[in-house]
Amino acid sequence: MAVTVTGDSEAVAQRETALGVTSARGKRGGRGNGRGPGGGGPNGPGGPGGGGNEEPRRFSPDRYRIGVLVGLASILMMFTALASAYVVRSGLPTSTDWRGGDMPSFVYLSTGLLLLSSLTFARAKSALRHKEPAAYGLWLGVTLLLGLGFLASQILAWRELVGRGLYLATNPHSSFFYVLTGLHALHLLGGILALALLYAYARRAGSSGGDSDEADLKRRTLTDVVGIYWHFMDGLWVFLFLLLLLWR
Repeated sequence: MAVTVTGDSEAVAQRETALGVTSARGKRGGRGNGRGPGGGGPNGPGGPGGGGNEEPRRFSPDRYRIGVLVGLASILMMFTALASAYVVRSGLPTSTDWRGGDMPSFVYLSTGLLLLSSLTFARAKSALRHKEPAAYGLWLGVTLLLGLGFLASQILAWRELVGRGLYLATNPHSSFFYVLTGLHALHLLGGILALALLYAYARRAGSSGGDSDEADLKRRTLTDVVGIYWHFMDGLWVFLFLLLLLWR
């Protein structure tokens, strides 16, 4: 009987020792090395203890600039390929079906509107830099109207070609004209939507009064990004205009 009681006492003591070790480990979980399944403790990102003190993600201007530059690189490659195909196709010895005609008169108007829009956008950026919110919103609105005017003049140019009996499949030159100008107008429409959002953001910020430093940085960054895209579309159109005008 004495042996049995002694054995039971030793078993109870072992269980109490195991429970004590487990409890001590649980208390040290908040200071774990970060490999536990729970949130980070006060001295580590992991461990089964409490949550960590993570800072909120700050606004990063470089991400937006890099993103728009990557997008513009893909657009540039596409139009470079189309322009190369245009030049090669027009110079083939067997290009008896190539019929280069006069440039529609509305194309000259659309070119002038787009060049003017780059100047007004530069004026908007200058107003933002000099902390003139009213002038900034005004010149953004003017740029937006000029962009819409460009699209309207492009539609009138296509209607002028239709009036001459030149359609997409009439001859290779008319096909390239519709494709090149149509793709550019489609990409410029994306810029117009970005301008509209930027204009709405400027109006909302102006009506709410003073801005925080982060809000001001965000507005400047978005203006820079939209400006890069808009000026690129302007330069691309000048290239396409000269290509279609001089290489017929």
